[in-house]
Amino acid sequence: MDNKIETSAELAEGDAMPPRCHEVHSNPEDQTRCLEERSAALRNEPLAQKSPAEWAYERLILYIQNFEETLDNEHEVAMGYTGAEAGVMRIEGMGFFDPDIITFYGSDPAGIKTQQIQHVSQLNVILRALPTEVEETAPNRIGFRLAQALEHGDEAAS
Repeated sequence: MDNKIETSAELAEGDAMPPRCHEVHSNPEDQTRCLEERSAALRNEPLAQKSPAEWAYERLILYIQNFEETLDNEHEVAMGYTGAEAGVMRIEGMGFFDPDIITFYGSDPAGIKTQQIQHVSQLNVILRALPTEVEETAPNRIGFRLAQALEHGDEAAS
């Protein structure tokens, strides 16, 4: 529990300030659109009204979209597990359960259905590029579907 005492001006200022992001890459060609530019896609409600899970979910969507923009048609986004020997999961879906759970749905490189459920305080994700599956004609771009669902409500992702 946060026992920090804030004035009403500090509270109002915190809700009015947009989220900030800053990135610098050693190779200018690797520079992706700053996540701040994409933050308009976030749900338009004060941060104080978002659960930690919802806030983490929305920002992860932005990271996934940025990462996917760096991929060619031979690769799609996957997630490597940090701190474990569980391997890699091709991201096929993502969600949150208020107030503090993030869930990733997908499959491992062998095609085995996989789900990761993680508390936001333990969130630590590595995005990886996996070769697209042979049967597919185009790479799966989950970041676009996630952002579309965020902008238009969950019915857009169906």
